Amino acid sequence: MKIFSKEQVYEGDRLTAERQQITSTELMERAATQIFNWMHMRMQGAQVPVHVFCGIGNNGGDGLVLARHLITHGYNVKTYIVNYSDKRSKDFLINYDRIKSVTKSWPQMMTCEADFPEIHPDDIIVDAIFGIGLNRPVVDWVKKLFMHFRSTKAFTLSVDIPSGLQTDQVPENENDVVWAGYTLSFASPKLIFFLPETAKYTVQWEVLDIGLDPEFLHTTQTDVELIGKYEVLPIYVPRDKFSHKGQFGHSLIIGGSYGKIGAVTLTSKAALSAGAGLVSVFTPKCGYNVIQSAFPEAMVFTDENEKLVTYINFDIEPTVVGVGVGLGTDVKTISAFEAFLKQNKSPLVIDADGINILSKKKALLKLLPENTVLTPHPKELERLIGTWKNDFDKLDKVKALSKKHKVVVVIKGANSITVLEDKLYVNTTGNPGLSTAGSGDVLTGIITGLISQGYNPLVASIYGVYLHGKSADIAVEDFGYQSLIASHIIEYLGEAFLDMFKQPEQQQPSDENGNDKEQQ
Repeated sequence: MKIFSKEQVYEGDRLTAERQQITSTELMERAATQIFNWMHMRMQGAQVPVHVFCGIGNNGGDGLVLARHLITHGYNVKTYIVNYSDKRSKDFLINYDRIKSVTKSWPQMMTCEADFPEIHPDDIIVDAIFGIGLNRPVVDWVKKLFMHFRSTKAFTLSVDIPSGLQTDQVPENENDVVWAGYTLSFASPKLIFFLPETAKYTVQWEVLDIGLDPEFLHTTQTDVELIGKYEVLPIYVPRDKFSHKGQFGHSLIIGGSYGKIGAVTLTSKAALSAGAGLVSVFTPKCGYNVIQSAFPEAMVFTDENEKLVTYINFDIEPTVVGVGVGLGTDVKTISAFEAFLKQNKSPLVIDADGINILSKKKALLKLLPENTVLTPHPKELERLIGTWKNDFDKLDKVKALSKKHKVVVVIKGANSITVLEDKLYVNTTGNPGLSTAGSGDVLTGIITGLISQGYNPLVASIYGVYLHGKSADIAVEDFGYQSLIASHIIEYLGEAFLDMFKQPEQQQPSDENGNDKEQQ
């Protein structure tokens, strides 16, 4: 799914009005009617008090259209105008006149804190105060209104975006933004729904189809894409009946040190489970018996050193190399890693201590082959790019790193983001159970195994992050968040592949009494 920028949304509105020969007011009517339909389907006429707070711009116009439809369908509606300025948009004024024609109780004008209404916890708040066009500081009394919303404990539904939140900035103060239980977003979700610092402002979100011009939706290229099942399904390459292991590449996993052989074991297992034809491991001598016992499918090369990797030497030509997990940052290991990079000709996936070594010796970044994949966790990323002011600053710094060194960077988190130059791919799978030792090692192995089969590094990263999260989503049903461990992700990886081809379950037809006909 494409995530449109603010400017692209405005252009989409303009093109839609032009090509469909409708006015902006008619497009507003269409959009707000979709919000009404969403609410009406769920409320079914329930007389819960609905408080609709409208700004004086186009977002407020949406709120007025919604309130009008709620009133004409018999709902218990109270409408408020949050009068923070003397300026009004044209479409707001048109819909302000229209709502007055359907009710004797005109919208209440709010100009200060004294105008705040009493709202009970069981009421519903609709936030239609500010939209994506907000470009000014929110006045103090409106900020207090936002805080009033939170203090009531009432369910809050935001129109398009929680008021006070901008599409490309992190709020300086969390009280300057509406905290929504649900946001109904037009055309596409907003990037801020997925960033660690801003995702908290809406618990859930949903995209409403407001009939934007199909050509605009199809042809417009975005800098951000949201990755779900239907985005990865076309990526999958089926296997031929007569295929053999030699067609799916040879992954080499380099890593491990005394006490950390588990990391390289997890990575190599994940690479084979992701579909690599062969997997070899290069590790210190102390890892030989462990890997041969725990993972008999692997071939093992060892350093002469018992506890550390002090040189990297092997007599195979790997299709791809995953390096860094459990490796350590001993001086001898750093020298071995540098020597390896200088002679390496294979695609690379670098994680953990491999990234830490690059952070210590930034000159080594110049030795990385184009499209090398880096998979840092937050602290490793900070060592690599430095501290950041906020999530947008972090993204800018990762983009700069990617462009300078032509690398793919996977920013691991609740919504992991794969970055290649200016393009972002936001993942939708995964859960808090992934906050466990070794889950990152498994991701490195999955991406390595996909590259081994012929997927290009960017595609392998996007696909691998999705599968990693999906496997955890399936596994957590059996283990829960607290008991999910990294090995479970590998064990359920096959189910994650199979899940791509499952159709949504069809609801059974029922009779007029709600009983399933097939069970009668």
